[in-house]
Amino acid sequence: MEPFNIKIGFGEKEVTLTILPAEEGYYKVIYYGGIVGAVKPEADGEGWEQVPDDEIVAGDLPRYEPDLNADRLNFVLCDHTVDYIGEEITTVLKD
Repeated sequence: MEPFNIKIGFGEKEVTLTILPAEEGYYKVIYYGGIVGAVKPEADGEGWEQVPDDEIVAGDLPRYEPDLNADRLNFVLCDHTVDYIGEEITTVLKD
């Protein structure tokens, strides 16, 4: 499967993330050229969960490092954003 982009909102702001499907069965979440983390469907198929950092095969991509001085919204994975990203991935996969 090819990489694809999703957009998620944070209040009045919106962030575009690149989703890179991995052979290991999870989806890498890319922001500004770096890996923020990865998500995968929960075993029961009811939701999404974050993949532990030590299980992510980064390949050629660096880890995303938040920069408080940059002119962009800093982004981190948490339970809320993992669910939101998972919902967007599900929508793209259904199309």
